[in-house]
Amino acid sequence: MRLKCVDCGSRCSLEPFQVRCGCGGLLEVEQELAMVDAELLKRRFQERLSERMGVYASGVWRYKELIFPELPDEYIVTKYEGNTGMYAPEPIRETLGIRGLYFKAQSENPSGSFKDNGMTVAVSHGRSLGYSAFACTSTGNTSSSLAMYAAMGRSQAYVFVPNRKVSANKVLQTQAYGARVLSFDGTYDDGIRFLEKRGEELGLYVCNSVNPLRIEGQKSIIYEIAQTLGWSLPDWIIIPGGALSNVSALGKGLADLKSLGFIPSVPRIALIQAEGASPFHRMMASGSPVLTPAPRPDTLASALNIGNPPSWKKARSVMEMSSGVTCSVTDAEILAAKAQIDRSGIGCEPASAATLAGLQKLVAEKTITKDETAVCILTGNLLKDTDVLRGSFQDIPVDLSGSDWEALLR
Repeated sequence: MRLKCVDCGSRCSLEPFQVRCGCGGLLEVEQELAMVDAELLKRRFQERLSERMGVYASGVWRYKELIFPELPDEYIVTKYEGNTGMYAPEPIRETLGIRGLYFKAQSENPSGSFKDNGMTVAVSHGRSLGYSAFACTSTGNTSSSLAMYAAMGRSQAYVFVPNRKVSANKVLQTQAYGARVLSFDGTYDDGIRFLEKRGEELGLYVCNSVNPLRIEGQKSIIYEIAQTLGWSLPDWIIIPGGALSNVSALGKGLADLKSLGFIPSVPRIALIQAEGASPFHRMMASGSPVLTPAPRPDTLASALNIGNPPSWKKARSVMEMSSGVTCSVTDAEILAAKAQIDRSGIGCEPASAATLAGLQKLVAEKTITKDETAVCILTGNLLKDTDVLRGSFQDIPVDLSGSDWEALLR
């Protein structure tokens, strides 16, 4: 394994570890897959499905040969992340009218979000380098995931949290795991810049999506989808976009599977952003080669409230590779889609529901046709962001001594 710059193409080793090239570009992990026996790996991955304890019981480390083969098991911190459900609610599919629809509920991860797939790899790598202090800037899900893995690895987590547009539930979860939560006046982007500038001198292993090992873990989501569907994939993968780490990771996983011959072709990716925080969609729609940040992003989907996504160049490459499309959806559309997912019995946080809202728009526009199939990635748990639920429901007062119960229960 080695690192390659997504800007200038230069390569370097994993040690000493860095998240950016000397030219300023982000780095990504590069593995040699030409000599890998794909059929042998398929059999191994299938056999490991029966594991209940140990490293291979994880839905990430099950694919260790494609994630981080050189990492000694003794450094791995795992909570059997991954292994999340795939659901096919017929009422939603019938309403859309498309041939097939699945929801991949990454919300079922141990800390309640897809971030666990990447965080287990990042924290394990940091431990192998001797780090005992880990840090991130977060609007919520990254912080709670990091706090959980740091606690399991007997390490300290430091979390930098913007003081606006952040879910209180996620911050409370982070604090419960023992992380030091440092609130600052600014945006997610300000926190990222601070950690990239000061993290190394403060002795902190930075676990944000700029960390290429996090991306290696997150790409396991696409491996798991493919394995669940018998090493085949739908026509479309629908992904919500904030920092854009997920589309970068899943695109990398798709490229791996295609290179290994696990899948005959790469499905198309639809990246969905909230209208109030959609700089990547605006860039793609305009044909601009450069992303213009949104200085004050504003959406109730807190996990998407990012105005300057650090992984936009990686994401653009993935969209080109997959002939992907982007769209933006309003907060009202997100909430309407969330209600559908919640009432189906699956449930999700608002950011996750952007996938269904975007899928509905793309079907209406005929970008996605009725005879195609899709998987929507649900990134966070229903209880991650309950602020948006307050006011949506009200208790029904009842008189237990009353008699008109039939009317009440109709």
